[in-house]
Amino acid sequence: MHFQTPHEQFCFETATGFNAVRGRGVSRIKETFSTFASALEYADQYVDGRTMLYAINDMGNSAHICNR
Repeated sequence: MHFQTPHEQFCFETATGFNAVRGRGVSRIKETFSTFASALEYADQYVDGRTMLYAINDMGNSAHICNR
């Protein structure tokens, strides 16, 4: 995995959960997963590259990791 910033790498390495987010505004959907693999599996069902995956840690940090 290639990280754009040290912050993204830090959040990914210390993540306790991952969010998959699709849509915008009132049609936004957010799903929470305990593993990155689970979040990827969820995103892969759409095959349109529009699912944003975020890493979240216990310190309240979050970072966009990729679109899938």
